[in-house]
Amino acid sequence: MRAAGSIFTIDIPARFTRLCGSLANSFNDLSIMPNTKSAERRMRNSQRKNLQNSRVKSKLRRVEKEFRATVAAGKTDEAVKLLPGVHSAFDKAVKVGAITRPTANRKKSRLTASIKATRPAPKK
Repeated sequence: MRAAGSIFTIDIPARFTRLCGSLANSFNDLSIMPNTKSAERRMRNSQRKNLQNSRVKSKLRRVEKEFRATVAAGKTDEAVKLLPGVHSAFDKAVKVGAITRPTANRKKSRLTASIKATRPAPKK
């Protein structure tokens, strides 16, 4: 896919266009001209990685929002079942480099704590 009228056009694979349609199109509106072939390659790679990271972060936001809505609704049993999937999503995001390990650990910890905060305290 090439954008008409821009100084430098980048071929973005169709699979990225399908997954991140408008975001993929916005990269073709860049008017940056790299000076060397290696700079051109780096530019292509960074844009491809940016698309991938955007997809992963979007999924994380969606998963976290769904989990927090479940907790807010008072469905703690369902939230406990969702927790391993949420932890897995954060670990996979770390693995591909979309977020850092401390960020993932902090978010996982806070999500787990949110379940504990909504559960009634055990009677002694």
